[in-house]
Amino acid sequence: MAHPHRLRVPSPAGPPAAGHLPFSDAPGVPDPIEVNSRWLTRGGRPWFPVSGEFHYSRYPAGEWEEELLKMKAGGVTAVASYLIWIHHEEIEGRVRFDGDRDLRRFAELCARHGLDFIPRIGPWSHAEVRGGGLPDWLLARDCTPRTDDPAYLEPVRTWFAAIAEQLRGLDRAHGGPIVAIQVENELYDQPGHLLTLKRMAQEAGMSAPLWTSTAWGGVQLPPDELLPLYGGYTETFWTEADGGWPDTCRKHFFFTHQRDDEGIGADLRPTTVRGGEPDAFADRFPWATCELGGGMAVSYHRRPRVDPDDIGALGLTKIGCGSVWQGFYMFHGGTNPAGELTTLQESHATGYPNDLPVLTYDFQAPLGEYGQYRRTYHELRLQHLMLADFGPAVAPMESVLPERQPAAQNDRETLRWAVRSDGTSGFLFVNNHQPHEPLPDHPDTSFTVAFPDGSDELTLPSVPVTVPRGAYFCWPLRLDVAGLRLEWATAQPVCTVQADGRTVLVLAATEGIAPELALDASTVASVGSPTGEVTPVGGRLLVTGLRPGTDALVEVETADGRRIGLLVLDAATARTAYRGEAWGAERLVLCGDGVVFDHEEVRLHGSQAPVSFAVLPAPARAPVVDGVPVSPEADGVFTRYRVPSRGSAGDVPRVTLVRPAGPAPETTTGVQGRASAPADKYFDTVAAEYRVEVPDELPPGTLLRLHWTGDVGRAYVGDVLVADQFFSGRVWDIGLDRLPADALRADGLRLRLLPLHTDAPVYVPEEAGGAGETAAVVRAEWVTARTRTVRAG
Repeated sequence: MAHPHRLRVPSPAGPPAAGHLPFSDAPGVPDPIEVNSRWLTRGGRPWFPVSGEFHYSRYPAGEWEEELLKMKAGGVTAVASYLIWIHHEEIEGRVRFDGDRDLRRFAELCARHGLDFIPRIGPWSHAEVRGGGLPDWLLARDCTPRTDDPAYLEPVRTWFAAIAEQLRGLDRAHGGPIVAIQVENELYDQPGHLLTLKRMAQEAGMSAPLWTSTAWGGVQLPPDELLPLYGGYTETFWTEADGGWPDTCRKHFFFTHQRDDEGIGADLRPTTVRGGEPDAFADRFPWATCELGGGMAVSYHRRPRVDPDDIGALGLTKIGCGSVWQGFYMFHGGTNPAGELTTLQESHATGYPNDLPVLTYDFQAPLGEYGQYRRTYHELRLQHLMLADFGPAVAPMESVLPERQPAAQNDRETLRWAVRSDGTSGFLFVNNHQPHEPLPDHPDTSFTVAFPDGSDELTLPSVPVTVPRGAYFCWPLRLDVAGLRLEWATAQPVCTVQADGRTVLVLAATEGIAPELALDASTVASVGSPTGEVTPVGGRLLVTGLRPGTDALVEVETADGRRIGLLVLDAATARTAYRGEAWGAERLVLCGDGVVFDHEEVRLHGSQAPVSFAVLPAPARAPVVDGVPVSPEADGVFTRYRVPSRGSAGDVPRVTLVRPAGPAPETTTGVQGRASAPADKYFDTVAAEYRVEVPDELPPGTLLRLHWTGDVGRAYVGDVLVADQFFSGRVWDIGLDRLPADALRADGLRLRLLPLHTDAPVYVPEEAGGAGETAAVVRAEWVTARTRTVRAG
């Protein structure tokens, strides 16, 4: 039985409201940033930014540059970072911007590599930091924080002055990277204080075309003074251990026009009292985000485990809902710095509702605590490549929902889809994935989209297909490709690249659905497909039978004499695609490892095993890898180069049990009655202890990867805590480059693992298999991330 899905695109709305917002860029900049009621513009053209959070003070300064290049290669165009006050001024009057706190150097590195910078200046940040980032000495004062209390504003003014001095000359007027500044965080009911903070920051000398505020929880904002930014997470660490998957997370896997997420930060505000009305700003501001979950932290009482497809589906769904700014928190994980006076994590001891690990802030992010590539990174990069090319077209398009929509959040039977359209063209979005509660296959599915211009309806595919469970994708509708009109395709646009005198549109096949391309015959002079069939159907040429891959190229000569290529990669290969400037031209690189582009140099980050990479268009001469020329070979329309292995990290780690675990300690509770992390004393008395011998000859970039069970794990060099993790079934990586080398050689690495009490009110994911009372290292391995440098031959 066929299941047609219909949607009628309404006539385009009138022009957006403009000129009503007091945002302005610096005079004379070549690409002025403006905002209207529906989208942002840059240089007069619609602008679709992608921002990713990376906390510089949680990462070694010597590695910032490479990590920023990884973010850029992942499609991030703007780097956001909290300026965490307690990290800079733990001791009153001693404001530090040295080493890993060097804010100015971090911002300058963003500028060097063409990345925008968004400082989130607080003063209160949250960020799972002690006191929300407010220093202990400030909280000890007789004042009311986060209000206009003069006794609070006085030190804030000094802090803002220090920030302004660090960022002086890095504003847009001086060619700097700062495009937006966020004041405070998650303050939902004090619009007057938010305005005070904005004015104080401006008086201190801070400047940006955009001033922003988080907007979830029914926030009240000073009218038209701050651009509201929204969020949405796939999971939460801040809800109750036995609360199940929150409805506030479930709704992000539906296409909806509700922007607000009342669940974010709900543990730190009254749940029975709202601020303003949800989506109160929808008529005056575009739908922009700053905290789409790139992962999720773990607290002691609740330890969510996020699947990469959860993040991929969330991101794509938000574009279909109408987002014009994809902002991810976190995009890059990190580690809390060691405090001089105290530890610096959020904890029950500081009056906060959640106990967080002392050190790790990995966040299960696309790039991990030690820069590890996660599959999430590849899922999001695929979307960001599309936005880099087609974002200016998508941004002004309105989101349109179909005639038949899910009846409620527990409806798993109705297919979830939407279209974004400008009235004549568009993109069709489908999401058939959500965490915890799998969605079913949708057999015999087709889509019919009617445009308001009276033209023929588009019905796709040519025959109904099964939308597989877990699939999420975007298909183009009436997409112009350098004069060729692609009426529709059952493959997702990735990007375009110039190769061999033609424009090549790269598409990604949807796993489980045969790719088809429908071309407007009036725009085509000739078409050829070595792996598919071309059939005239009405006024269209239908290309079917394609076998996705590096040779699935449909070659078209347009009616006006231009050459176009339509290349359909299989789903797995598409997720190895990177695009960047390399060896004098923009190129598409396929590589299963990480790739960064650094002017005339390309670097590959991966394992010590043999790797290969393919390039389109190929450079004139074969590139040189680590000084050694590599031979080219054909791989469809790409040229592939294979790089031999470079040795290994050595034998399996020697992990010796020194002391078995004793009885699990009784669980205590703290704020809001939630389970508290075990006291330090238990690591000395009842924790299992292991010794790991670390050979001198391990190469740089080596991680110790532990597969383990238990409750809490801590690693020490001597008596110094160097790494920790709450058990959630995930591997525990420890970066050896971060550890004191001399002490490590002398003392080795000690692991202490506490067992989990069977009655502990702690949520551990079912995928973890249950921690029980066992505290043990199951398996250990060395994982080495090699860097290979590729230069022009």
